[in-house]
Amino acid sequence: MLSLDFLDDVRRMNKRQLYYQVLNFGMIVSSALMIWKGLMVITGSESPIVVVLSGSMEPAFHRGDLLFLTNRVEDPIRVGEIVVFRIEGREIPIVHRVLKIHEKQNGHIKFLTKGDNNAVDDRGLYKQGQHWLEKKDVVGRARGRADQWRTGIIDSSLKVMATTQPPALNQQICSLHWDCDYPHE
Repeated sequence: MLSLDFLDDVRRMNKRQLYYQVLNFGMIVSSALMIWKGLMVITGSESPIVVVLSGSMEPAFHRGDLLFLTNRVEDPIRVGEIVVFRIEGREIPIVHRVLKIHEKQNGHIKFLTKGDNNAVDDRGLYKQGQHWLEKKDVVGRARGRADQWRTGIIDSSLKVMATTQPPALNQQICSLHWDCDYPHE
């Protein structure tokens, strides 16, 4: 029924109105692509915004949370940092925390990751024979998030940056998210 109404509206438009509608749609799509490409340049990440798809990082992140990423080459990867990485042969990137770092004398860094809610590290997820990730595998590092309930934007150290909720509710929101640091060795 909806598609028939749409077709009737299109039929009633003259050529100029139809042309303007198509042009407006094209401008909206091209604007969205330009904003996305601009974010890629500013953040240094091929995917500046990602959605958490699993519960492996609970309680820090839940399914549906949006993560804002950066991937500056000059910033060293640190233990405890949350990274988004891609494994060869898998399309969907993974969001996990850096568990260990192995640095060679020549400065080459490899690291091991683990989901906060997982019992074991990620070596079982890596490709056959791979025991460590390298910087080339990183899509980005979590610098902020918008949680699934849209209560506010929370940075990677899990302090509230901005919110639209009343102060009493902010304290409840903060208490839900604060104790999320991963115990390091």
